Amino acid sequence: MKKYLILFLLSVWFSFAANATHDNNPIGARSAGMGNASVTFSDFWSSQNNQAGLGFYTHTAAAIYYEDRFLTKELSLKSGAFVLPTNSGVLAVTINDFGYKNYNEKKIGLAYGKAFSNKFSVGIQLDYLHTYIAENYGSKSNITFEAGLLYRMNSKISIGAHVFNPVNIKLTDYNNERIPALMQLGLSYKFSDKVLAAVETEKDLQHKAILKAGLEYKVIKEIYLRAGISSNPLLNTFGFGLEFGKVKFDFASSYHATLGYSPQISFIYCFSDHKDKNKPSLTK
Repeated sequence: MKKYLILFLLSVWFSFAANATHDNNPIGARSAGMGNASVTFSDFWSSQNNQAGLGFYTHTAAAIYYEDRFLTKELSLKSGAFVLPTNSGVLAVTINDFGYKNYNEKKIGLAYGKAFSNKFSVGIQLDYLHTYIAENYGSKSNITFEAGLLYRMNSKISIGAHVFNPVNIKLTDYNNERIPALMQLGLSYKFSDKVLAAVETEKDLQHKAILKAGLEYKVIKEIYLRAGISSNPLLNTFGFGLEFGKVKFDFASSYHATLGYSPQISFIYCFSDHKDKNKPSLTK
């Protein structure tokens, strides 16, 4: 009975999300708490959400992320990443794992981001994708890439763009099934040192656009509160963040009116701050 319930939840979620396989899930509880409107961010999880943001990231750091989708462990998403700034740009290695023993998706990425000024950065990532479906369906592996741009217009406004799998690679010959090409465009506005707002749209080549919006409020230096919303499917999100020295902890949850809550948690540890004399001075 549980097996059929899991398959039902998978099919319902994929029909809502309009992307049946390797939908390039946003990663990080900060992003999740803000409706997943993160394409303009330059934080650790830019390694997954828009590699251009890595160009402005200065910490050698490692992190893990976990999403318990609809409080069903068989639909959980697990992720880890390591980021290493160098004098020639910022490197990152990422790995994602979604599903359970009868249905599983893995994504392994090697990312690179570089800032060309205090306003503009670019990023790219090479992805290895692996899909496994039990009961004689077997497995399939693919290689694709993703890339992004980030432009800091001034100290308040940032504009970001990102594309995943622009070559729209084929997953199977049956029905010419392909992994979707996804495009994102977003804008964030920093009202003050305490308040950040972000809006974003995500679109593939066949389905309706997803609209996302989020707000972050810094209560004090170590504590952040977040809220957001996204469409297609309609999700309400909320969360908080804690920062204590080298340790960053974020918690969030989204809520779907039909399928319920999906809590997310991430933990980041910063080993050191990279000092690059050739790196342009950044305007925060």
